[in-house]
Amino acid sequence: MTQKKGISVLGSTGSIGTQCLKIIELAPERFRVVSLAAGRNIERLRQQIKYFKPSVVAVCHEHDARELRAEFPEIRVGAGERAIADCVAEDGVDVVVMGIMGFAALRPTLDAIAMNRTIALANKESLVVAGSLLREMVTKTQAKIIPVDSEHNALYQLLEGRDRSQVRTVVLTASGGPLLKLPDLPLDEVTPDIATRHPNWSMGPKISVDSATLMNKGLELIEAHFLFEVAPKDIEVWVHPQSIVHGAVWLKDNTCLAQLSKPDMRSAIGYAMSPDDRIAGVIPKLTLKEMSRLEFFEPDEKRFPALRLAREALEAGPSSLVAINAANEVAVGSFLEGKLLFSRIASTIEETLQRHQPKSITQIEDVFEQDLKAREVARGVVSQGGLGRGI
Repeated sequence: MTQKKGISVLGSTGSIGTQCLKIIELAPERFRVVSLAAGRNIERLRQQIKYFKPSVVAVCHEHDARELRAEFPEIRVGAGERAIADCVAEDGVDVVVMGIMGFAALRPTLDAIAMNRTIALANKESLVVAGSLLREMVTKTQAKIIPVDSEHNALYQLLEGRDRSQVRTVVLTASGGPLLKLPDLPLDEVTPDIATRHPNWSMGPKISVDSATLMNKGLELIEAHFLFEVAPKDIEVWVHPQSIVHGAVWLKDNTCLAQLSKPDMRSAIGYAMSPDDRIAGVIPKLTLKEMSRLEFFEPDEKRFPALRLAREALEAGPSSLVAINAANEVAVGSFLEGKLLFSRIASTIEETLQRHQPKSITQIEDVFEQDLKAREVARGVVSQGGLGRGI
C-alpha cells in the first residue's frame, strides 16, 4: 500500500484551503492532514480539526489558541508566525499548500523551502517581491515549487521537461474580472460589492479586486518571469472571458499548445498535490461543446494600467517589485475599507512607484525593509487623496 502524503494547509479556512481539503476528502486513501493554519474563521477551523484531526494547528491570536487548546487537548495549538513555522516543520509533512494571501506568506514560504518541502504555491506575492532570492534558495535545496494559480499551473504542465529553446512565447489568460461586462460604468462608482463579484471563480476579496483592476494579471506576469525564467517581452496576456484556456505556449514553428479545463481551482490544486499521479474526478470533464465559443481580447491597458505598471516595476528592479506589491495591498485594503475610490487604486500604486527610491536587494531582510517603507509611502498617498476623484 502506498504511503499517504502528509499535507500542511496554510490558510485552511480560505478559498484555496477549503478546496484543498475537499480534494483530501475525495481521496482519503492518498492524503492525510498533518497541520492546519487559519486566520479569523475559528468556527470553520474547529470543524476542520474535528474532521481531519491534524497534529498541529496555528491561528493568528493567542486567545483563539487558548480556546482551541482547551477543546482539543490532544493537538498542539499555537499562535502567530512561530506556530505557522511549526505547521511547516512538523514531521510527516510532504506538501505545504500555501493558501495564505499577500506578503504574509513570504516567511512561511521561506520556512517550507528550508525544510525541503514541495510547495503548492497559491500565493503570487512571495515570488513578486523575492523571486530571484527564492529561486536561488530552491536550487540549493530539495524543495520544489508547483504553482497553484490556474494560469501558472497550466504553464508548469506545458513547460515541464520541454526544451525551452523550442518555446517562442507563453500566454497568460485573464477572465476580465467583474468589470468586463460593465464597460460604461465609471470607475469612481465601482463599489467593493461590485469589484468582488467575480463571474467565474470563487476567490477572496483581495484577489477579486486585483482581478477587477487587472493587477492580478500584472502580478502573475512578474510571477511567470521568475517561475519559468521567461523574458517579460515573451509573456503575452489575453482576456479570455470563459476561463477555459488557462495558459498556452507558442513554439518556434508557430504551433500552439494549451491547457484547457473547467474554471475550477481544484484542478490546479490537485495537480500540485500529486503531479505524478493525477487524482481521478477532481473536477467535471470539459466538453467539446463548451469549447466551441472561446473568445480572446487584448486587455484595455488605458482603463486598467496595472499591466503597464507591472512591466515598468519589473524593468526597474527588485525593490520596485516590493514597492508595487506593497502599494497594491495598501490600496486594495483601503478600497475594501471604504477609504479609497476604486479609480484611485492604480494611481495610488503609480504614485508610490514614482516616490520609490530603488535599492539593491541582496538578502531577504532587504525585502522586509523595503516593504515597510513602501507601505508607509502608499498610506501617505491614500491619506492625501483617497476619496478624491480618480485620474
